[in-house]
Amino acid sequence: MEFNDSQAIYLQIADYICDRIIKRHWKEGEKIPSIRDTAVLMEVNPNTVVRTFNFLQDKGIIFNKRGLGYFVAENGFKKTMAFKKENFINEDLPKVFHTMDVLKMRTSDLEDYYASYKEQIIKEQTS
Repeated sequence: MEFNDSQAIYLQIADYICDRIIKRHWKEGEKIPSIRDTAVLMEVNPNTVVRTFNFLQDKGIIFNKRGLGYFVAENGFKKTMAFKKENFINEDLPKVFHTMDVLKMRTSDLEDYYASYKEQIIKEQTS
């Protein structure tokens, strides 16, 4: 995984894990890869993954079964969606709005771009 400098690595790994939960790669009650396996996959120090897992555990997205590993929590999907939406609203959307103001764009412009985006996604899925 390639990391960017604008966000802490443990948060980027948390985003990756949340995306996997949202896309249903890991379902509620299902075991997720271990700290060691995740560290190898992400090419990071295991301590960084521990920080990620502690962060997600504090959010109620995953939980630890002592001796067995980490699992997606009950309501983990719902909590992940709420966390990601809150993050989008508080972090990403203000940047979008700022850019829109600078470029003198209207919200209706975004609706058009979003409709085009959705059409393209549907085309790609059906091809």
